[in-house]
Amino acid sequence: MKLGALIRLSRPFTLLAPAVGMVAAALAALGWDGSFALPGWSLGKIAVGGLGAALLNVASNSVNQIYDIEVDRINKPQRPLPTGEITTREAWSVTVLTYLLACLCAWAVNDLLLLIVVFTVILTYAYSGPPLRTKRHWLLANVTIAIPRGFLLPLAGWATIWGSAEFAASGTPLPSDIWTFAAASGLFVLGAASTKDFADLAGDRAGGCITLPLRFGVGRAVRIIAPFLVLPWILLPLGVALGWMRGHPVALLVGGAVLLLLGARAAWLLVQRPEALTDGSTHPAWVLMYVMMIVSQLVLAISYVLTPEMAA
Repeated sequence: MKLGALIRLSRPFTLLAPAVGMVAAALAALGWDGSFALPGWSLGKIAVGGLGAALLNVASNSVNQIYDIEVDRINKPQRPLPTGEITTREAWSVTVLTYLLACLCAWAVNDLLLLIVVFTVILTYAYSGPPLRTKRHWLLANVTIAIPRGFLLPLAGWATIWGSAEFAASGTPLPSDIWTFAAASGLFVLGAASTKDFADLAGDRAGGCITLPLRFGVGRAVRIIAPFLVLPWILLPLGVALGWMRGHPVALLVGGAVLLLLGARAAWLLVQRPEALTDGSTHPAWVLMYVMMIVSQLVLAISYVLTPEMAA
C-alpha cells in the first residue's frame, strides 16, 4: 500500500476538526469551576483522546469510500479505491485497525469516553454500510453525520476529563454547559453536512442516494441549509443569559457574535451562488463553514480557560 494513497484515503484535512474539538472541550471541562488548571494526569488523557478522535475519523472516511466506490467512480474517480491504488481488502484493513485503535484510545482514558466512541463507531458505519446505509435518505444522512461530528464530539472531549477518576466531579451528570454547546454544534453540522452533496449529484443519483439537493433541488436545498449556519450560535449568548453556560461571559458573547456573523456570511455566499456548489470546485462557503467549526471549538476552550482573574 503506497503511503500517498493511504494518506489520501484518510483525508488528513478532515482530521483537524475532531482532534481540535476533543482537545478544546477537554480544556473547557478543566475550567468549568472557574479556576482553570492543567494537572499532569490530564495532559496524557487529552493527547490520547485527540489521537483517538483523529483515528476514528480515518476509519469513518475509509469505510465510506469502501461502500461508495461505485459512486466515487463517477464523482471522485481520483480517489485511491477507484484508481486501484488501494484494494478493498486493504481499505478494510485500515478501517478495522483504526476503529480498534480509536476504541483502545478511549478505553485507555475512561469508560464514559469508550461508551461515546463505541456509539460513534456504530453511527459512522450505519451512514455508509448495510443494512441501514442512511446516506441513501436526505434526512437520515444528515442526522447520522450531525450526531457524531457535531453533537457527540464536544461531549466526548468533555468526558475525557469529566469521566476520569482523577477528576473531582467524576460520576456526576455532564453539566448544561457542554450540552448547550453540543446542541449548537450539532444543529450547525445538521445543515452544513449537505453542502458536500451538491457536487456529487450524478454519482449519488446513480447510487440511489437521495440527498437534500436531489430531493428538493439546488435552490430550495440552499434555503433549507442557510438558517442552520446562523441560528444555532444564538445558543451561546442565550446560554449566558439563562445561566446554562458558566464560561467567561464576554468570551462567550463575543464568540457567539463572531460565529453568527460568519454563519450569516456563509449563508449569503450560498444563497447568492447556489449553482457554484455543483461545479465540483471548493465553494468559498464550504471553506468558511469548516473554519466556523474550528472557531466554535476555540471559543469553547477560551471561554472556560479564561478565568475572571485572567480577564482582569
